[in-house]
Amino acid sequence: MSPSLSDQAKEMLAKANPAVISTVRSDGQPVSAATWYLLRGEEILVNMDEGRVRLKHMRKDPRVSLTVLDSDDWYTHVTVIGRVTRMYDDDGLADIDALSRHYSGQEYPQRDRRRVSAVIQVDRVHGWGSQKNNDQPDGSQ
Repeated sequence: MSPSLSDQAKEMLAKANPAVISTVRSDGQPVSAATWYLLRGEEILVNMDEGRVRLKHMRKDPRVSLTVLDSDDWYTHVTVIGRVTRMYDDDGLADIDALSRHYSGQEYPQRDRRRVSAVIQVDRVHGWGSQKNNDQPDGSQ
């Protein structure tokens, strides 16, 4: 069990919340994009179309962050800082189907493009709102 991922954070991450993933370009510039994710045990699964540039970023530099906003309270969020430890072809589209069912209740509709899955190992977690896990001031008086 990852000591930095609390049970409360896992409970939030288990929901189909909006999320943004950030990768690092070859020139060091961060790039972010909205994404679906799935918490799988202590790791996070993301999945991309074969043409996504962020695949190239992840292959060159596996460092990523994923910010997940609580869909019921966007002030509450969890940012996972980690690295991609595995990438593999999503043969049979099993992973994108699991993500699509999680977010939309049905299989992923586009079946004619190759997909690639990436597994993120959590190194650190930053929480805010009801997920606050640090002593930074929250601005309330």
